[in-house]
Amino acid sequence: MTTQSSPGLKIWLMLLSLGVIWGASFMGSKMALTGFGPLTVAAGRISIGAVLLTAIAYTMGRRLPGFSSKTDLRIWLHCLGMAIASNALPFTLLSWGQLHVSSGFAGITMAVVPLLVLPLAHFLIPGDRMSRRKFIGFVIGFFGVIVLIGPAAFGNSGAEQENLARIACIAAACCYASGSIITRLCPPTPVMGFSAAALLLASLIMIPLSLYFEGTPALPDSTALAGILYLGIMPTAVATVLLVQIINSAGPTFLVLVNYQVPVWAVIFGVLLLNETLPGQFIGALSLILLGLAISQARRLRFR
Repeated sequence: MTTQSSPGLKIWLMLLSLGVIWGASFMGSKMALTGFGPLTVAAGRISIGAVLLTAIAYTMGRRLPGFSSKTDLRIWLHCLGMAIASNALPFTLLSWGQLHVSSGFAGITMAVVPLLVLPLAHFLIPGDRMSRRKFIGFVIGFFGVIVLIGPAAFGNSGAEQENLARIACIAAACCYASGSIITRLCPPTPVMGFSAAALLLASLIMIPLSLYFEGTPALPDSTALAGILYLGIMPTAVATVLLVQIINSAGPTFLVLVNYQVPVWAVIFGVLLLNETLPGQFIGALSLILLGLAISQARRLRFR
């Protein structure tokens, strides 16, 4: 077992890099969608990430899960669950959603993920009960989600695509939260090999679906190509390597801090580089969500 110590400058820089990489992924999706359909974007980023991460895992001596025992088969079932809940479904929902909402909005919804994990963990993870403090944080964050989506999305006045897209982004956050629970329930296995296996399974799901519904993609312009390459290389493969190093050095609790960064970076990139405008309600929603997250995680983030 790796001995965890107080995070030094190197680990803090890794955490900052991880937040920037994940935060910029929503801008990357916007770029990719200028030349690819949403299913193709999801399939492309998953396939590129699968190939690269598998190569990195084998280079670092971390192989894919085996098939020799019942535990190995359980791990592969969890890999399949991860492939669906943390890759195929959320990437598709976010890609389609970003056809109609800003990258900043999509990024803000990702701050909801650790809040959604709280009620799921309460019922599914032994010993991870929802305390009063966690419940208060969840309620505050939930109000933030309502503000973020906006009341119009729940009306019956001929809902616009944007309203449905907002709900799709929240649904993607629900998928990520479910994927987090699937990971925590998985038998012990190296993170790198587990992630590579999940991506390989997700690519087997998404490639046929994208070809069937959207056909073979035409050669895109440089913007779309750069977007999909970024998505496959940085937020998927490189980010996983950083994530493993952070967890091994400072522990998973320290990694929680990245949840505060991602939506902020997504908004910064969207406003500065994509010329997006964010209504005041989005900033208010982000404040409520981050406040709820801070309250729910307060005790976990006390370091010695």
